[in-house]
Amino acid sequence: QVQLVESGGGLVQPGGSLRLSCAASGFGFTFSRYAMSWYRQAPGKERELVAGITSAGGITTSADSVKGRFTISRDNAKNTVYLQMNSLKPDDTAVYYCKAVRDGLSSRVYWGQGTQVTVSS
Repeated sequence: QVQLVESGGGLVQPGGSLRLSCAASGFGFTFSRYAMSWYRQAPGKERELVAGITSAGGITTSADSVKGRFTISRDNAKNTVYLQMNSLKPDDTAVYYCKAVRDGLSSRVYWGQGTQVTVSS
């Protein structure tokens, strides 16, 4: 059973920072063989890709709204992927999810349960 557990969410004022973590575990799960990504879903909106990182550490971002403010990174020794979020805005309020996709086997996908981020004064 593979588990992805997000943490680090919470309430923060506009302009503040948060660091999300997603720890992966499971029998036979080789973290370094998975591309990891962060998604978010705000109330009434579709889930959107925020940022992704390849198994080899190549970084991609998708949402123009977070470029220059959010940074994704991974530590394969700790089986963890991070999302550093700076200069947070109220529009960043959402549930943030991490996702794992096996290299070469796109059907093998795992999701975490999500962590709430609320940006409000």
